[in-house]
Amino acid sequence: MDQTIIVIPALNPDEKLTVLLHELRALGFSNIIVVDDGSREVSRPVFGEASRCGCMVARHEKNLGKGAALKTGFRTAVEHFGEGNRYITADADGQHLPEDILAVAQALKAHPGMLVLGTRNFKGAHVPWKSRFGNRITSFFFRLTNRIACEDTQTGLRGIPSCLEKLALAEEGEKYEYEMNFLMDAAGAVPFYPVSIQTVYQDGNRGSHFRPVADSARVYGRLLRHIAASLAGAVVDYALFYPFVLLLPFPHIQKIFLATVLARICSGMVNYLLARFWTFRSQKRIGREAARYGCLFVAQMGISAGMVSLLSLLLWPVVAKIIIDSILFFVSFMIQKDWVFRKEEL
Repeated sequence: MDQTIIVIPALNPDEKLTVLLHELRALGFSNIIVVDDGSREVSRPVFGEASRCGCMVARHEKNLGKGAALKTGFRTAVEHFGEGNRYITADADGQHLPEDILAVAQALKAHPGMLVLGTRNFKGAHVPWKSRFGNRITSFFFRLTNRIACEDTQTGLRGIPSCLEKLALAEEGEKYEYEMNFLMDAAGAVPFYPVSIQTVYQDGNRGSHFRPVADSARVYGRLLRHIAASLAGAVVDYALFYPFVLLLPFPHIQKIFLATVLARICSGMVNYLLARFWTFRSQKRIGREAARYGCLFVAQMGISAGMVSLLSLLLWPVVAKIIIDSILFFVSFMIQKDWVFRKEEL
């Protein structure tokens, strides 16, 4: 209870992990869990040394992914120490220095109830361009969809407070998407506390297991699914909107307003089903969730109908609708994430 536990997922680690573990032990960290995520036989001596220096080692028979390894580490901690722990997550490839892990641990203890993020500086010439560019993109979209600035969304060095333990155990995702999903859900529950850490890339980050295309798609998965679900709803919406405009026998503004409402009702049913079962993969009972979505739907429909009706006095109705609905897209994503499909664990 109330332990600070370091969890390190590892896939085919080398001696850098051994050095890190010994240095962490020398700094006074006594509770360290290393998760062997289906590593090759050549790495077995590294895990053997981890056990000999007093670390707990959990093992996957096959590679399941970083998210699965982190959750295995958290479950192992709960089994051995009980619930209500603080966690430090760190990588096994040498990117996180012992002194930076210590700084994150100290900040976590000094700021209970805050998510501590080891934050790197990506401006150095030694930083690989794909890492610099990737972090800028994710930071931009994170701020856009969560209303919170986060300079290093991809950091693996994090201090997780005990109030987020249940979320850490239950978060969606088994691979790299787990960390982004956790960050997005935590953003609606606790403040972030950044701690500056050194930016370390060895051999141009050649040892990273991150696959730029496949894993980036996973990291952005929830937002991409929201885009796809919104597009599916938009197809229904736009397919019905203009026929309603042509068929309804009312004056211009009333006709636009009613066409928007009717088309949105049809698209809303499609969007809700996709959002529940695909975008957010909700496991909650449908009653309260559907009621919340209904409130959001009515508010969004009213705003869309009113704004499109007014803007259509200046622009072609379809163009006006595209402008207004593009703005509402991001607003809807934030409200769905933070309220409609909000995690029970928070």
